[in-house]
Amino acid sequence: MHSKERYLPLDVFRGIAVAFMILVNSPGSWQHVCAPLRHSAWHGCTLADLVFPFFLFAAGLSIAFSFVEYGNRLSPEIGRRIGRRVVLIFLAGLFLNYYPLWITDCEHFRIMGVLQRIALAYGLACLTILLSPGRFLPAVGAAMLLCHWLFLYFCGGSEPYNLHGNAALAFDRLIFGEAHLYRGFGIPFDPEGLAGCLPAAVTVIIGYLSGMQLRDENRQPALFKLTAYGTPLMFAGYLWGVILPVNKPLWTGSYVLYTGGMACLLLALLIYLVDVKGYNKWGRFFSVFGMNPLLLFALSSIWIKTLQHVIFITGAAGEKIAAGAWLYQNIFAPAAGPTGGSLAYAVAHVALFWFVGRVFYRFRIFVKV
Repeated sequence: MHSKERYLPLDVFRGIAVAFMILVNSPGSWQHVCAPLRHSAWHGCTLADLVFPFFLFAAGLSIAFSFVEYGNRLSPEIGRRIGRRVVLIFLAGLFLNYYPLWITDCEHFRIMGVLQRIALAYGLACLTILLSPGRFLPAVGAAMLLCHWLFLYFCGGSEPYNLHGNAALAFDRLIFGEAHLYRGFGIPFDPEGLAGCLPAAVTVIIGYLSGMQLRDENRQPALFKLTAYGTPLMFAGYLWGVILPVNKPLWTGSYVLYTGGMACLLLALLIYLVDVKGYNKWGRFFSVFGMNPLLLFALSSIWIKTLQHVIFITGAAGEKIAAGAWLYQNIFAPAAGPTGGSLAYAVAHVALFWFVGRVFYRFRIFVKV
C-alpha cells in the first residue's frame, strides 16, 4: 500500500467485523434471533460465525503495517509492545467477564472470553511472525493447524469432535476447573478456551500474509493475489471439513481455512469497490467502527450488561424489569414482532455505537492499546 487512501478498505473491513460483533451480541431476545445471526449449534458456519475470525484476520492486517517500522524482527522494544498489548486486552476481557456481578458471582468467575482469545491469539501470532523466516510462515501456520488437529484427534474421546468428548474441554477443565468455564452449551465448556488459541493465531497469520500483499503490491496484483489465495483456502477448508468438521467452538483447522479464505475474498471486494472504483462513501459508515474497534466493542458489551443487570424499570404490576428486557418488550417487539423487534433492538445498538464512534472520530480520539 503506497497511499494513505489505501488504508480506508482496512478500516472498512475492521468496521464491518465490529459492527456485526455488536449486532450479533445484542439481540432484544435470545429466544428470537434471526437465523443468520445465530451461531451454529455445533458444527457448521453461519454469518454470525464469520464475525470473530474476520476480526482476528483484521488484526493480522494491522500487524503487517505496524511491524514495518521494526523491520519485522523481534527486539526488546517490540517485545514490550506486544506484551503490553496482550496483558491490557486480556485484563479488559476479565473486566467484561467480571462486570457487573463482581459482588455475587466470584465463585464461578469465567477466565476466558472474546477479548482474552484476541489477546492470546494476537500475542502468539506476533511471536510466530517475528521468529519465523517469512517464506516459511505459511508452512509454520499449516504445522500449527496440524498440531491442533492431532491434539483433538488423539487426546479426545471416541468422538473427538463432539461437545462432550473433545480434548479442548478436558484441557480447560484441567487448567481452569469446571467452575470457571462458560456454561452456555449446557455443560462447562469454553468456546474461547486455551486450546483454540493456537489455530486462532493462524487466522491472525492469514490476515498478516494478506496485509503483506497490500503493502508490497499495487492494487491490481494485490487484488489478484487475494482472490487467488482466498478461493482455494475457502474450498480447502470446506473439503477438510469432510473429515475435520468446520467448527467455531473448537476453532478447527477447517474453520480457519474456510473463514480465512472468505476474509481474503471480502477484503479483495472492498479494495475493488473503495480503491479501484472509488465507491467509498458507503464505506465511511463502517470505517467509524474500524478506527476504534476494541474500544467500541468493549463499550457496547458494558452497555448491554448495564441494561441487563444494573438498570431496572418498575413494571405496571410493580415488578422490577431489566431495562434491556423492558425496551424490547414495550418498544421493539410491539413495533416489529418478536424476531423483527429483536433484530431492531440490535440494530439500534449498532447505530448508538456508530454515533459514539463518530464523536471519537470528530475529536480525533483513537484509542490504541
